[in-house]
Order: sequence, then C-alpha cells, then structure tokens
Amino acid sequence: MWKKLIHSNIGAAVLNMLVAYLVWMLSRVAFFAENWSTFAPYMSWPLFKSMLHGSLVFDTSALLYVNSIYLVLMLLPLHLKERPAIHKGLKWLFVVTNAVAIASNLMDAVYFQYTGRRSTVTVFTEFANEGNITSILLTEFIRHWYLVLAFVALVLILWRCYTKPRLEVYRFGSQYYISQAVALLVMIPLAIVGIRGSVTAGTRPITISNANEFVNRPVEASVVLNTPFSMIRSIGKKVFVTPDYMTKEQMEATYSPEHTQPVVDALSHPGKNVVILIVESMGKEYIGSLNPDLDGGNYKGYMPFIDSLLTKSLTFKYSFANGRISMDAMPSILSGLPMMVESFFLTPASLNDVDGISSMLDRQGYSTAFFHGGHNISMGFSAYAHSIGYERYYGLDEYCMSKKYDGMGDFDGKWAIWDEPFLQFTLDNIEGMKQPFLATVFTASSHHPYNVPEQYRDSLRDEGGQPIHKCVRYTDLALRRFFERASREPWYQNTIFVLVADHTNQASHDVYKTDLGLYSIPIIFFTPDGTLAPALRDDVIVQQTDITPTLLHLLGYDKPYIAFGADVLSADPDGTWAFNYNAGIYQLVKGDLLLQFDGTRTTAVYRFKTDKLLKNNLVGQLPEQPALEQFLKALIQQYMSRMNENRLICKEEAVSPQLTN
Repeated sequence: MWKKLIHSNIGAAVLNMLVAYLVWMLSRVAFFAENWSTFAPYMSWPLFKSMLHGSLVFDTSALLYVNSIYLVLMLLPLHLKERPAIHKGLKWLFVVTNAVAIASNLMDAVYFQYTGRRSTVTVFTEFANEGNITSILLTEFIRHWYLVLAFVALVLILWRCYTKPRLEVYRFGSQYYISQAVALLVMIPLAIVGIRGSVTAGTRPITISNANEFVNRPVEASVVLNTPFSMIRSIGKKVFVTPDYMTKEQMEATYSPEHTQPVVDALSHPGKNVVILIVESMGKEYIGSLNPDLDGGNYKGYMPFIDSLLTKSLTFKYSFANGRISMDAMPSILSGLPMMVESFFLTPASLNDVDGISSMLDRQGYSTAFFHGGHNISMGFSAYAHSIGYERYYGLDEYCMSKKYDGMGDFDGKWAIWDEPFLQFTLDNIEGMKQPFLATVFTASSHHPYNVPEQYRDSLRDEGGQPIHKCVRYTDLALRRFFERASREPWYQNTIFVLVADHTNQASHDVYKTDLGLYSIPIIFFTPDGTLAPALRDDVIVQQTDITPTLLHLLGYDKPYIAFGADVLSADPDGTWAFNYNAGIYQLVKGDLLLQFDGTRTTAVYRFKTDKLLKNNLVGQLPEQPALEQFLKALIQQYMSRMNENRLICKEEAVSPQLTN
C-alpha cells in the first residue's frame, strides 16, 4: 500500500514538493554565504532557529504560489491526463517554474548588496530603460560563476530527484476518482493556510514586513524572505497606504513638512550660484578624516581630495542617506522627499505635482541645468529633472555631440561617461550659464562593475580589500581636477558647493554594516568665500532631505515650501532628525537614539552614538520612546496622505516650469 501511495499522483506530488523545499532552502544558504559578512557576525543559535522557522513559513507560501498549477494538474481527478506525454510535460512545468524561482533567489544574492533588501516587482520598472542590462547580467554571471554553478546543480537536483507517478498502479475506477478528488479538496484549504502563512482565522495574509518578526535586525529579513514571495506579494499593491495613527489636527501639531516661514538672516546671500555634486556610492567609510577611530586611529580612507576639502567645509558627524539606491537620492536631495516603502520614481505618486530646488530657484531668476553621464533616459533622472523644473539636461547624448571629447570612447561600457571627462564637460557648460545658476551633477564611475579607465588601472588599486576602493579613488581624482579648474572661474567665489553621496556601497568595517551604518554618508557644504565657517558639527542629525531647506536659507528664499527635512543652520539641534526605510522597518534617528518601527509597534531602540554596533536593544526601557514613536507616526501619516492626495507643493507656489532641452 505504501509503495502504491508513493508512486501515485498524490505521493509523487508530495515528494516533489519536498525536493522543492530542499532546493529553495539551499538557494537561501547560497544567499547567506554570498552576504556572509552582513549576517554571520550577528548569528546565534536562537536567531538561527527563528530564521529557519520564518524561512519555512515564507517558502511554503511562495512554493504554493509557484507550484499551484502543477499541483492542481497532478491532483485533478481526470484519467485522460494519465498519459506519459502529459506527465513529461508536468515534469518540465515543475522544473522550469522552480528553476526561475531559484534563479531569482541567486540573482538577489548579488543585488541585495546594493539595495539591502529582497527585490520586489518594481525591479522591472527600475531597469526598464537600461539598454545595457544584458551586458551587466553577463558581467555578473562571469564575476559570480560559482552562483551559476550552484544554479545548475540545484536544477539538476530538481530534475534527477523528480518522482513520476507510475501509471500502472492505477485502475481507473471509483478508487482513483475518490482519492484524487479528496486529495484535491484537502489540498485547497491547506494551500490557503500555507499561502496566508497562518492557520488562525481572522489574521491577515503574511506580507513582506512580517519577516521582521523572525529576526533581530531589519536587514536580516532578507534571509527569511525569498525573492518570488517578495515579487508576488508586491504585484498590484498600493504602495502608499495612509495610516490612521492620529487625527489630522494631532498630526499637524506633531509634525508638518510645510516650511511656512523660511529663515532669512545674516547667513543668507541671495544671488549666489549653487553646484550640487551627487557622488555615486561615496559612503562615509571611504573618507579618512570622518573616521578618526577606525583601525586604531591609522585609517586613511580612499578619498584624499575630499579629506582636504573638508578642512575648508561645513560637514557633520552624523549624516545619513534616506535610501539605498540612486533612484532614492534625487527626490530626497532636490525635493526633500525621502524614500518610503518604494522609490518615488517607481510609484504612481511620481505623477503628482512636485516642487524642487530647481523650480523654486527658477522663480528667483536662476538658470538651471542637470548633468548625468548616463543614457538620457537612464534611471528616470531626466524625467524627474523635467518634473522639478530644470531648464536643461545634459546626458550621454549631449556629451557625444561635443567635438572636444571622445564621445563613446569615454563611455565606461556599462553605465555612463567616466567621471573625469564628464566633470570637465560639465564645467564647459556651466561657463555658458547665466548667473545666478543652479547646476546639479550626478557622477557614475564609483559603481559596479568597479572599473576605472585604462590609464589608471595600474595606479589605482583596491588595496583596502573591496573592489569599489579603486573606483572612489578615481572619482576623488576627478573631483580634484573639477575643483582645480573651477577655482579659476570668475563665478567660483560666488558659489555654494554641496557634495553628498546618493547611498553607501561595499563596507569593510562592522560599524558600516549595521542598520544605521548602511545609510551613513557625508554631507558637505563648501563656500570658497567663507560664507560658512569650516566645522565638523556633532550636535545635529543631518539627512539628504535637509539639503534643499538649508540651501534655501543660504540663498535667502522667503516663500513657503514643502520638504521632509530641516534647515540645519537654524534648527534647534535637539529637533534635527533623520529617516530611513529599511526592509519593512521605519527608522528614526533623533538625539542619540535610533528607533525602529514596523508600522504597528516599536521593535527596537538603540543609543547609537555609544552602542555603535546596535547590540543593546532598549525597547520599552526609555522614557523618550513614546515621543519618538509619536513623531515617527506623524511623519509617516503626513508622507502617505500627501502622496495619496497630491499635496507635495504649497498652494502659494506656482506650477513648475518645463524643461526646454
């Protein structure tokens, strides 16, 4: 009887699902191993057991989604399907669908290093306009050949361990129809329970954020999750859901992003030029002078020019990105809109009326231009520049039209023009801009696949152990030459320079691998005429969304505007804060505390200034926690409601002007 059951459709389906469980779990092991330095130092036996439990919950849900057609066809009480050719087709269906799932898990093992989370369905939109995606994937296949071999091995397990039912065990009578029908009827409620992730009636189906229940740190949720689940559960989901934490009056009293009385004081100098340099992957870890305690005080970093610039600049000890990818940075820096749940570019809210420093300064008579050496539609930058009023956009197309440079000969082969020539091209065009002007540059070379121009490959090496180190050295050299030439221009002394990273990248030190370290970037204000006294301020918390309000103060802008950030020059230091969204967890940094909130409850509180590795969770132990939680709830509710109600500009402001080129 057991032999007959094992070789029946029912037994074969059960055995094959167990093989799928094994293979999916092995792909998770590969994910963990590829990101060993992120997860292994924090692993403990209780955490391992909790993560294993969570992994089974999420794998069960995703496996049932992925194999639902296969299971129904296997158990369908229809004897006409019991033919060798049909079962051969079912084997192919099972292997191919699970192979695609495994491939997504293994690919995310690499992409996780740049996003800090499992990919959702928006990943297809993110790279929709990237014509080089095939080349990038091929490069990654070569770089991570061992994951390709792992994929082949896992697919072979699926193929070789697949159990086919033995049709000779059947006698197509009532026993066949009854057993198949009963199995199918039993499977349906079990599948519903498995997909929902709970047998308890009245509970909501598990979502991506539920993975945080099984881990200690938000970043660890990616181990518990699998990529098919993250993609399936994000299809058709409304990104911004307005919570009902408090009344509108309470929300406005607790936090409002409306800057109705902008500060104008002795620091304000209307008419100054502005150059914003958004430097790809310039994590704080790469700058020696911002890390005096690393390596026993002997740490030099990889950006000596930036170190020299800091001696003449205003910068901050505690400064953070609002997101983890380049798409998150542009709205944060230029419009004061942090990343929350998904990149603003990838949501329907991107069609809202939105303001930015460019449109506001345009109304003050500024000429404006945006520079990015990638393809002109790359990453959605040109569309966003258009929406917030940049007059001109200079990308790869414009660079290739210049006879002064080598056109596609200066292309890095993957993403953009090398930083050194493109920054010089930027200066060529700034020279022709009418003053006062706003010029924003997004660099690109300090990026995967971590190459530098041929002439620098012997002199610039990744001596720090990470491939990106040679790239940031190259970008540092390109910035040095940019400033050397700019310093000879007549507009230089009357210009405010801002240097800020879009996000962090590869990290070597544990302090930069924590939930907060993953967002630690430099934010630098440099005024050649000394308008801002050089200083390293440690009394404020600064984030990317503070850049626009701070610049508007320096430029004497006196009209109302919306920004989810503060003017750090005039704000009470105790009132400054930073926000990140980390794998389903909302993070608020204020004072010396980091609060983590899952949308319903506070999951962790750390004194991050002294507990740098975030090991001592003080949730429920501090009197400051309720006020921090209330502030964060108001911030979330403001953001969600304004996104859903298209309230991202002040009524007093005019509609943003249109891009002319």
